[in-house]
Amino acid sequence: MSTALDDLLDLLDLEQIEQDIFRGRSRSAVVPRVFGGQVAAQALVAAGRTVPDDRTAHSLHAYFLRMGDPGAPIVYTVDRIRDGRSFTTRRVVAVQHGQPIFHLSASFQTYEEGLDHQSEMPDAPAPETLPTAAEIMPAYAEHFVDPGIVERMLEARAAVDLRYVDAPPYGSVGKPRKPRSQVWFRANGKLADDPLLHVCLATYVSDMTLLDSVLLAHGRGGWAVGDVVGASLDHAMWFHRPFRADEWLLYDQESPSASGGRGLGQARIYTQDGQLAISVIQEGVVRVPR
Repeated sequence: MSTALDDLLDLLDLEQIEQDIFRGRSRSAVVPRVFGGQVAAQALVAAGRTVPDDRTAHSLHAYFLRMGDPGAPIVYTVDRIRDGRSFTTRRVVAVQHGQPIFHLSASFQTYEEGLDHQSEMPDAPAPETLPTAAEIMPAYAEHFVDPGIVERMLEARAAVDLRYVDAPPYGSVGKPRKPRSQVWFRANGKLADDPLLHVCLATYVSDMTLLDSVLLAHGRGGWAVGDVVGASLDHAMWFHRPFRADEWLLYDQESPSASGGRGLGQARIYTQDGQLAISVIQEGVVRVPR
């Protein structure tokens, strides 16, 4: 296991300070705010800690309310909304400095058999044939507003091996293209078998690149280039089938719309053998600096 992954797992191991109340820390951020994927993953950990072991997360719906302070702890309060025979529902509020910064609703289900079909996995080159982030990012450093961003981004993403199928937004500045982006990702090391851990790792990664397709449609490079100001607004995920976050997952993303200072991204995450594991939708602020 990489040191970075070990640090991330430690970050997700929340401290319980009272019944249904947990406290989490933040890691160094690329920008002066808490990474949204971290808050979402920690909130899901908090919810999962209050759910029977035989129930796994099947969906989450969340709102990012305020910018998080990476230098302060985050307190997660879990509300036990419902415990049914098949489904369990939890609501989590993340608080910093006395104000809510994030709200999550998550649902968990006992396993059962049912109808089964899925959309076909799109074509994509094998992840092993693609360059790593460390190999491609330095080539685009000249586009960034601060050359030091490369090092900070690599450090922030070191727990995950994330590989772009095509050039990322910061490598396509001024060249609008189809609003679609594909990345392969997996944890940078072996994980324990706990299903909640794998779901939380996928939740963490899901906020990294989902709005890339919005930027690609307009030839924008994003916050690192300085031609767009953005932030996540809301986030939803549905976990369809079992998967492991330490094995390759294809994140197939597209943007059907951008308007009113907002952009929408939707995606499907497939296992390497073609199983549809997760569906994701996110809307974010996407503003052009004036």
